[in-house]
Amino acid sequence: MGGLSAEMQAHLASGVTTLCRCWSITRADGETYGFTDHDCDLAFDGVTFRANTGLSAMALQQSTGLSVDNSEALGALSDAAMREDDIEAGRFDDAEVRAWLVNWSDTSSRWLQFRGNIGEIKRGAGAFRAELRGLTEKLNVPIGRVYQKPCTAVLGDATCTFDLTQPGYALDIAVERVSDAQQFDWDAIEGFEDGWFSRGRFSVLTGKATGLWGAVKKVRKLGTARQVQLWQPLRGQVLPGDMIRLEAGCDKLFETCQLKFNNLLNFQGFPDIPGEDWVMSVPRQSGVNTGGSRR
Repeated sequence: MGGLSAEMQAHLASGVTTLCRCWSITRADGETYGFTDHDCDLAFDGVTFRANTGLSAMALQQSTGLSVDNSEALGALSDAAMREDDIEAGRFDDAEVRAWLVNWSDTSSRWLQFRGNIGEIKRGAGAFRAELRGLTEKLNVPIGRVYQKPCTAVLGDATCTFDLTQPGYALDIAVERVSDAQQFDWDAIEGFEDGWFSRGRFSVLTGKATGLWGAVKKVRKLGTARQVQLWQPLRGQVLPGDMIRLEAGCDKLFETCQLKFNNLLNFQGFPDIPGEDWVMSVPRQSGVNTGGSRR
């Protein structure tokens, strides 16, 4: 069998085996959970695999070529396993999953059978059902440049390279009033132009919703007060006093990149692409067509 160590092959060939299955789930925030269908906890690779979680998995469907390996994991919702509020908050979305066949009498003898990510999660009646997707699922993601006038980068990412820690481009502030985890009100936010944070990022730094973030839809000015509205409610409870971070927004336009961020060298759009009106234009006698720059 491919990927099997000599010790594991010898154990399987012995006819009398002491085998169980172990799973680890690593979330995007680095939190790692371990589960096993053995009747005692096991530990290896710095992870404790707990036996009291009720987790089990369906048979793994593996194939050659580029088709996606898949399976499902089922378990109980509990503090020791996956909690319903964490699933609701999206903390397990696209989490990395690894599954081993393990000799529980000697955990150094094991076989990594599956590696992939969590897909759709369903929950109810005190249990959850998680779809497991193999590594080839990543090949379904479109890649490559998009040729369009607006910038295709995300503000502050590896292609944009803008440093949002510069003074004036982010604000850490305590929540004063909140409605439905989507609308936030402050008596005053001074020192920033109107619309400075529109289309920006709203990140929760403390409290039950720590690590969650949302996109800012608009910032309204009500006298000296400011109201921040998100496109969608955060999937976690945000309370007055929790610290949040507002980051400056970018509308992906050429002029904004130049004037607001002074980052024109890293602009990832094509502002001079001719539009449909240019394609439909016809020759004419008047006017001068020099072929020079449009700027």
